[in-house]
Amino acid sequence: MMFGGGRFRGLTQDAAKPTDVRETLRRLLGYFRPFWGLLAGVAVLVVVSTLLRLAAPYLTGLAVDQFIAPGDKPRPAWLSWLLAAVIPGDMPPGASRSAGLTVTMLVLLGTYLLNWAATVGQFYLMTLAGQRVLLHMRTQIFERIQVLSLRFFDQHEAGDLMSRLVNDTQVINQVFSGGVVRLASMGLSLFGIVLSMLTLNWRLALASFVILPVMFLITTFFSQRARVAFRRTRQTIGDVSAELQENIAAVREVQAFAREDENVDEFEEINAANRDANVQAESILSAFSPALDVLSTVAMAIVAGFGGYLALAYEPPLISVGVIVSFLIYVRRFYEPIRGIANLYAQVQAAVAGAERIFELLDTQPEITDAPDAVRLPPIQGRVEFDHVTFSYQDDEPVLRDISLVAEPGQTVALVGPTGVGKTTIISLLTRFYDVGEGVIRIDGHNVRQVKRVSLRRQMGIVLQDTFLFSGTVMDNIRYGRLEASDEDVIAAARLANADQFVARLPEGYQTQLGEQGRTLSQGQRQLIAIARAVLADPRILVLDEATSSVDTRTELLIQHALDELLKGRTSFVIAHRLSTIRNADQVLVLEQGRIVERGTHEELLAVRGLYYDLYSSQFRRKDEN
Repeated sequence: MMFGGGRFRGLTQDAAKPTDVRETLRRLLGYFRPFWGLLAGVAVLVVVSTLLRLAAPYLTGLAVDQFIAPGDKPRPAWLSWLLAAVIPGDMPPGASRSAGLTVTMLVLLGTYLLNWAATVGQFYLMTLAGQRVLLHMRTQIFERIQVLSLRFFDQHEAGDLMSRLVNDTQVINQVFSGGVVRLASMGLSLFGIVLSMLTLNWRLALASFVILPVMFLITTFFSQRARVAFRRTRQTIGDVSAELQENIAAVREVQAFAREDENVDEFEEINAANRDANVQAESILSAFSPALDVLSTVAMAIVAGFGGYLALAYEPPLISVGVIVSFLIYVRRFYEPIRGIANLYAQVQAAVAGAERIFELLDTQPEITDAPDAVRLPPIQGRVEFDHVTFSYQDDEPVLRDISLVAEPGQTVALVGPTGVGKTTIISLLTRFYDVGEGVIRIDGHNVRQVKRVSLRRQMGIVLQDTFLFSGTVMDNIRYGRLEASDEDVIAAARLANADQFVARLPEGYQTQLGEQGRTLSQGQRQLIAIARAVLADPRILVLDEATSSVDTRTELLIQHALDELLKGRTSFVIAHRLSTIRNADQVLVLEQGRIVERGTHEELLAVRGLYYDLYSSQFRRKDEN
């Protein structure tokens, strides 16, 4: 489990690093600017809903002072007007009090119903705006992932990137869909409650505010610890996703080596780290909520005690019973928003942590970009030149050293040599998946770093050893080479690649749905589809990275003719595995320790009896005899 332990140590350091929370929140809120109309509607409904909630305690206290325990407190003008409109003037006093209480309670019921309608409306509008924001954010993440350079993916796990797109955006969604509305509503409610309490009786209001400094200190104490804890939860769920994705992708290897139990143990360890991070975060919040409950109880005790003193110790009383009742409701409601904010705090902290990871990805710049003065590469003839090219994936560890070669239009260049000598790296530099460290690569005299990547790659075709097929139909997978191609063009390409015969035997022919990575097809069939895809693209430069290494002899015979046709008139780079391709190559380049140590035709190199001859004798001759 050393691998997992190393991951956790690095994660703990990341979790502790300081971040600008205010800037993160500012960027998040910036996503809402295009939807200011929806937000304006939400704001209006939040204000209406808050005013209606603030009216309820006031109406309750008013009912007590005017109709349940009436005193000499003057009746509000709006209530006098309302009662005069609905209650006959000749009604007896007892009946008049009952009718007035009924009217007041109906008004109270109306405030609750209107508050419900306003709350439903504000949450609907906010959810609509939030989902549109998430659509834009997820699209941004996907677009960024699509353009990042291969070196980035060499250093980041696919599962962690998927977690940022799915899990981290989901916690933001929880806040956007309702949390922002609740936060705004509760904040406005707090302001309104404070103002109402000061308006009703400033003495009792100030007494009830005595514990606010304590509440501020407690909130600050817990918030600093919760922020670090929730950042760690987002990072550990990324590790869980990465481990899950890796094991799903490698399920064949896992079962082939009977590694199920060991992998379960490793996943359990990683999952346990996520569990511990969540337990720690929730423990902090669980301690915060009871602290607020204690403060709420103390505040209500202060209101009851000091309010009773103001009512009994003075003549006339400085406060009425109805006002005390209103205060008790206001104090309870004053701490409801605070408690709600505390509960929402978990979502906000998780959303901030998720947003930090998302913005870190969005702020990552592609290593391979078009130069400011890059031009569109015109239709090429296919002359390729490597001029003293040196390259390394890591500093001070060169993979290629001073590589120079020229491939004339239509020539086939075979790259051979032991594993790890840089054959695939040459192809990656040609397609500009990576940039050279030293030297220049030219195509028809154009420096590849001075032309637009799209115009370069659209004139290239690549068939790799590990063929990747997308979920979809056979037709769609072949058409991926040229999206505007007609069905007839796709079928013609499949016939040229000798894929048409096996496709015709599939249950629905070209409309047969393929599973993930085309697992329902054999390796040879997947390779035939990849070759058909390259045929359809009609590239001027063709790359075959051991394209037939996983194909059986019978399948090789089917595709050999297709390859012969495909190579005609095209500059081709072939990482050689099959002898037929090597023998027909115009140049064979033999690499050793990142250098070209031999070059020539198949016959010329055999005659030299150097490294190529040794490779041929030890490996190729045996394959040729078979």
